[in-house]
Amino acid sequence: MRSLAIDINCDLGEGTGHEAAILPLISSVNIACGFHAGNAHTMQETARLAKKFGVAVGAHPSWEDREHFGRRTMQVPPGECYALILYQIGALYAICKAEDIQLTHVKPHGALYNQAATDPDLAKAIAAAVKDFDPALVLYGMAGSLLVEAGKRIGLPTASEGFADRTYTRDGLLTPRTMHNAMITETKQAVQQAIRMIEEQTVTSADGLTIPLPVDTICIHGDGAHAPEFARALSEALTENNIRVRPPHGPARNNPMNTSHP
Repeated sequence: MRSLAIDINCDLGEGTGHEAAILPLISSVNIACGFHAGNAHTMQETARLAKKFGVAVGAHPSWEDREHFGRRTMQVPPGECYALILYQIGALYAICKAEDIQLTHVKPHGALYNQAATDPDLAKAIAAAVKDFDPALVLYGMAGSLLVEAGKRIGLPTASEGFADRTYTRDGLLTPRTMHNAMITETKQAVQQAIRMIEEQTVTSADGLTIPLPVDTICIHGDGAHAPEFARALSEALTENNIRVRPPHGPARNNPMNTSHP
């Protein structure tokens, strides 16, 4: 029987309290590093839970913008962005080192992530910061984005990301959150989109166009009210479709739904 494998990642440590419910169902976690959400305590607690459930730990750096949850576009020189990335990775790395946890990847958050998808100078600055910190770190970026391209160009391992609960433009970019149809709120529709991304490497844009979307990882958001329920529904669908869960560049493991974790 055919068997596929995919990374399921989630942004956590952002103050929602969903960590214990979601972590058993995913393979990679992106932990907020304090600039858009979280603090030293939440970083430590989330990292400890991730270690307990065998989930790969990554940094989730952002613009310094707690007021807008890191979702406000900001114009910051690439050199300053480079320093911001190093600062935030370093904060989480210190906690991971003390907890004997390997830091495996970096995924920018919110507006920083979206801007780096189309801004070549910003993409280069982020990729350079990640490589200078540790060239073994996997750089997560939007599938088809300049961020992934920048990472590959300098030899970083990369993970091209698709979103289960977001809609796409015909250019393969995420529909801006300012648009009414940016989010997919129906669980069944979001699960179907994720399965299609994994099996067909395509997605249907908001205006009905089928576009290629090669993905290594699928993001589920941890800040929605029903995030744990969606994570469980997706995990069940992966099992039904014989799709295993694994971190990028890591060994596949049994689907988390088949474990005894609560």
